Amino acid sequence: MASIHDVAKEAGVSVATVSKVLNDYPDVSEKTRKKVNIAIELLKYQPNVVARGLVKRRSWTVGVLLTVPFTNPFVSELLEGIKTALENSGYDLVRLSTRFDDPTYSFIKHCRSRNVDGVVVFGEGRENKSIQELVSAEIPTMFIDTDLFGKRAGYITTDNVNGVAMAVKHLHELGHRKIAYISGTLGPAVANLRLDGYKEGLRLCGIPYATIYLEVCDYSFDGGAKAARRLLALREQPTGIICASDMSAFGAIHEIEKHGFRVPEDISVVGFDNTYYAEVFKPGLTTVNQNIYTIGIRAIEYLIAMIENPSYTPPVVTEPSNLIVRQTTAPVNEVYPEFPAQP
Repeated sequence: MASIHDVAKEAGVSVATVSKVLNDYPDVSEKTRKKVNIAIELLKYQPNVVARGLVKRRSWTVGVLLTVPFTNPFVSELLEGIKTALENSGYDLVRLSTRFDDPTYSFIKHCRSRNVDGVVVFGEGRENKSIQELVSAEIPTMFIDTDLFGKRAGYITTDNVNGVAMAVKHLHELGHRKIAYISGTLGPAVANLRLDGYKEGLRLCGIPYATIYLEVCDYSFDGGAKAARRLLALREQPTGIICASDMSAFGAIHEIEKHGFRVPEDISVVGFDNTYYAEVFKPGLTTVNQNIYTIGIRAIEYLIAMIENPSYTPPVVTEPSNLIVRQTTAPVNEVYPEFPAQP
């Protein structure tokens, strides 16, 4: 196996010069840099990452904190974007575990013990004190869907308000007036913004906001099913239902069909995410697309920019959303079987 000394000898330069090329020092001529890179390629030299890290004070790893199950299709698509962005970056990925229920636990100490250069966070709200400490500790951090930012922390999210408002407008154009909304757990910014989008969409369409048409769940299949069951038990049943995630939409559709209704002939359903399953699900799910894969890529690109340039201003980015119309929405049908109302 070739050493740095072998590279220096082949290129006709000093070991110090090879080290400067490997660590991107600016005081090396382009001609010399080219000679060194040719020698590296010829000898198939593999730099010592640990030594390289000591020079640059980096571990060449980024940590990812995900508190949402890996089985969630949103997470799998997000990780694909993260993986793609890291492939040619020189950085490796470390999954960071947590013990937020332990009062003696310090997430900052955990990050430092793993020696990560930066962190991507998804699935934790801004009220988590351990997450807030990331901002004050000035560890380079990119939050996804968590509205925290600081000197060394930025965040990226989707245009949640406009996304849900578009869904309301779509159903309104199909003749729906009794439009319900199955929200994610309220409190975190994303859930609040999507609810704002529902209310704004109703306002723009001239439909009064009615709390009876609001249900809250945890974005899951079971949560969507339970929320839909409650909506179906109303005396004034909705003809259209918008869900805050694709998974809750799948659960809602399952419950709707279980009780003798047809989607979309009797009740239209819209999701939010546009995960892979939205397209393969039968019927194909009408949903708000939020470019999950791109969000994963950009989160890593911004994070690496922060790591490599201490003066880089962390971004606050809102990715555009758009509505993907498939087969779960149709013109309103006011005549369909009644589900017994709850007492």
